[in-house]
This record gives sequence, C-alpha cells and structure tokens, in this order.
Amino acid sequence: FPPREMVKGDWKCADCGKEITELPFEPSPDRPIYCRDCWAKRRTQRFER
Repeated sequence: FPPREMVKGDWKCADCGKEITELPFEPSPDRPIYCRDCWAKRRTQRFER
C-alpha cells in the first residue's frame, strides 16, 4: 500500500485534550477527534461490550 497522505491541522483530542497536528483523514466538523491513545482505548472498549 502507498503511504497515507496526512492532513495537517490544529485539533484537540475530544477525550484527553492532547494536541493533534496531523490525521490520516480530513476530519468532519460534526464528529469528535481522538488522539491515537484515546482512539485505541475507545476501540477496545467498543469490542468488549
């Protein structure tokens, strides 16, 4: 696979408030953005239900 193109910006994680400067996608303004750590935690919690 070719490397993903990163989108540069200035966001904050919706859970911990950590600064996020690049994402592998263009974020939607109506959806929360999570840092890598919080996203991984949320993903594992979702599968444990």
